Amino acid sequence: MNTQHIDKLAGVPCEIHAQSEGRPLSVGDGFEAQSYQHADFRGLMDPLIMVDHFVMTQPTFGTHAHAGLSAVTVMLEDSEGAFHNRDSLGNDLDLGPGDLYWFKAARGALHNEGTRPGARTHALQVFVNLAAEHRHDEPSAFHVAAADIPQLAGDRATARLVLGEAGGVRGAIAPGNPLTLLDIDIKAGGQFTHNGQKDHHAWLLAIKGASRVTWNTDSADLRPGKAIAFADATNISFSSEEGAHVVLFRGHPLRQAFVQRGPYVMGNADELDAVEAAYRSGRLGSLD
Repeated sequence: MNTQHIDKLAGVPCEIHAQSEGRPLSVGDGFEAQSYQHADFRGLMDPLIMVDHFVMTQPTFGTHAHAGLSAVTVMLEDSEGAFHNRDSLGNDLDLGPGDLYWFKAARGALHNEGTRPGARTHALQVFVNLAAEHRHDEPSAFHVAAADIPQLAGDRATARLVLGEAGGVRGAIAPGNPLTLLDIDIKAGGQFTHNGQKDHHAWLLAIKGASRVTWNTDSADLRPGKAIAFADATNISFSSEEGAHVVLFRGHPLRQAFVQRGPYVMGNADELDAVEAAYRSGRLGSLD
């Protein structure tokens, strides 16, 4: 969805903790977002490339291409109405509140998404990196309905296990480099703890309310819009006196250099040029 920047990543974190409040992004009258980019997190966002936390009230982006990455839509539960999703793989469906759509563009495919009339979409658009050996795979996609997402219980807290495995429970498994994604709701005075793999990076975003996150011997206060990334954590605990909403991604870092040009990610500029040429010539398919 974000087509505004070209960037590179060396892939090796130089610190074990980074944070950002993102950058505001607006397009037309129907799209407002806070955008978080990998460059702001010193390698610790890996394997994520970008997260846009957005509200869309009218169709904003026309048909566009992706390549070399997975474009993932995470619908938050307070969305209203339907988010119409189409792609050149032949998928045509409405996403509802709480749904997930994983679009592995790989060698290149077309995508179109926008609100149905009267809808207010509150969601995350996430770019997930692909390992170099999978950037030219056949595109694929899958949909997870909110009703099929398991829930984990904490102390006056619940977490939707949108992706991955946690607490002995298995949710949907993303292809290639699996992610764990928890959509965490903490009631006043509540607490939630996630136990994960130490070699996975953690990236979290405060959606609503004030809370505190603790990992290893570190901790940080969270307020809406603040994102934190860190490495080498096993237990990650969240607590809130007033109630809060937080999302947590955990994944194994790829630590592979890449070049990004808007919605494309490849290993070098020549590969990006080839993808753009394929798009212009119609070789990435169509939505007709």
